[in-house]
Amino acid sequence: MKKIVLNILMCFILLVSCSEEQIIDGGNGIVKGRVVDSGTFEPIENARISTSPTTSTFFSDKDGYFIFDAVPVGEYSFQVQKEGYTAKFEPATVTINSTTQIVFELDISTANNKPPEIPILTAPADIAKNQTLKLNLTWTATDIETDPLTYVVTLKNGTTDAVTTYSDIKTTTLEISGLSYSTKYYWQVSSSDGINKPTNSVTNSFTTLAFPNPRFLYIKKINNNNVIYTADEAGNELQLSSSEVNSYRPRKNLQVNKIAYISSDGSQNQIYTMNPDGSGVFKVTNSIPIAGFNMEHINYCWSTNGSQLIYPNFDKLYRINANGGGLVELFQTPNGKFISECDWSQDGTQIALKVNDISGYGVEIYVINTSGVVLYQVLSGLNGAVSGLNLSIDNQKIVYTRDVSGYQSSSYRRLDSRILIYDRPTNTSAELNSYKQDGYNDLDVKFSPNEAEVIFVNTSNDGVSIKNVLKMGVNGTNSRTTLFSGASMPEWK
Repeated sequence: MKKIVLNILMCFILLVSCSEEQIIDGGNGIVKGRVVDSGTFEPIENARISTSPTTSTFFSDKDGYFIFDAVPVGEYSFQVQKEGYTAKFEPATVTINSTTQIVFELDISTANNKPPEIPILTAPADIAKNQTLKLNLTWTATDIETDPLTYVVTLKNGTTDAVTTYSDIKTTTLEISGLSYSTKYYWQVSSSDGINKPTNSVTNSFTTLAFPNPRFLYIKKINNNNVIYTADEAGNELQLSSSEVNSYRPRKNLQVNKIAYISSDGSQNQIYTMNPDGSGVFKVTNSIPIAGFNMEHINYCWSTNGSQLIYPNFDKLYRINANGGGLVELFQTPNGKFISECDWSQDGTQIALKVNDISGYGVEIYVINTSGVVLYQVLSGLNGAVSGLNLSIDNQKIVYTRDVSGYQSSSYRRLDSRILIYDRPTNTSAELNSYKQDGYNDLDVKFSPNEAEVIFVNTSNDGVSIKNVLKMGVNGTNSRTTLFSGASMPEWK
C-alpha cells in the first residue's frame, strides 16, 4: 500500500512539472534595452516592459531605456506596452553572467485614433471663372486628436488631362502658377495625420482667363494624334483638344465665334464644333460623314455668317446647318472624281472646288455657284499633287499650291510644291516668288485676313521631316517668317 501511494505522489509531481513552464535556477543574466517610436525613432518614456515566464516588470526612463539586472537564465519573451502604441513582443535568451540587448520599435496604435475630417475647399469657389494664371488654392482641415496634418493637392488640366501632384504640404494654402489660358482645371486635397488612411476632399473646378486675341489655329502631332492649338501673334499658344483623340483641320468663324474641326467617330470622320477655349463640343455631321481619298488632305468650309458648313463626301458636296440639321446635296462631280477641298466665297455666291481621282491625282480646280453650275475652270490636265485652296474676298484670285515637278506615286510624295495665285480677269496662274529652298515643299496655303500675306506649311520633301507654319507677303518681296514649329493645317482669322 505504501508503495502504491508513493508511486501516485511521484506521478503527480511529474505532471505538475511538465504542465507548468519553470525557471531553472542556474544563475542570472542581465537584459538591457530601449523603447523608441518606429517612425521617428524618438525615445518612448514610461513604457511597461514585462517577461514571460514572469520575473519582474520595469518601465522605460525619459530616454526610453530599461534594465533587468538579475534575470534567471532561460528562454523568455519580453513584452512592451504603452498607451497609444501597439504592444510588441521580442524573444530573448538569458545566459549566465552575460548581457542581452533588446530594442523595441513601437508603432502608433490606430485603434482609437480617428482620421482627419474631410478637407473643405475654400478658394477659388467651385466653378469659378476668369481665374488668373497664378493663384492661391486654399482649404480648411481639422483633426479631432489635433494630430499634425500634411496635405497632397492634385491638379488636373481638363483639356490635356495632364495631372500635377503637390506633396508634403504643411499649410492650408498652395500657390500655383504657369496655368494655361481658357482652361478648366480640377483640384482635390488629401489630408493625412500619418496614422490613418488619408481623407480626400470633394473635387472642385475653376476656369482661367480667356486667351487674349488668338488669331491662329493649327495642329501638332502628340501621341500619334493630331491635336488642335490656338495662338496669338506673339507665339503664345494654347492646346484646345485632347492628345488622346485625333482632331484636325480647325476652321474658325468669327461671326459665331466657333471653331469647326474633323475628328473620328468610330470608323467614320465627322465635323464637330467647339468654343474658342475648347469647351462646348458639338457633333454637326452624322449620317453622311466627311470623306474622300485621304483625310489628311480633305477640307471643308464655313459660310460667312457661321450658320452653315459645306463639306465633301467622295464625289458629292453637301451643305449642313451648324446645328446639324438641314442637310442638302449641293453638287456631284460629273466624272466621278472625288472632291477633296472646297472654299465658300465671302459673299456666299461661289464655291471653289479641288477634285481628284482615287489616288489624289488628275486634279481639277473649278468654281461653281450655289446651284451647282460650273462658272469657270482654274486648273486641269496637269500631273502632280495640288493642295490648299482659298478664294480672295473679291472672288478675283485663288491661291493654291502645286507640285510643279509633276511627280506622282502611290505614297503621294511631292517633290517641288510651290505657291501659285490664279487671277480671274486674266485667267492665268502665276507662281509666287516665295524663295523656297530646294528640296522643300510649300503646302496648305491661305490668304491672311488682309490678303497682303499668305500663311502656309513648309517641310522637306522627304515626307517625314518636321512641318512648320510660315508667312510671307503676296508680292514676293517679304522674307519668309516662321510662325510655329512642328505645326501644320494653319488657319489665320
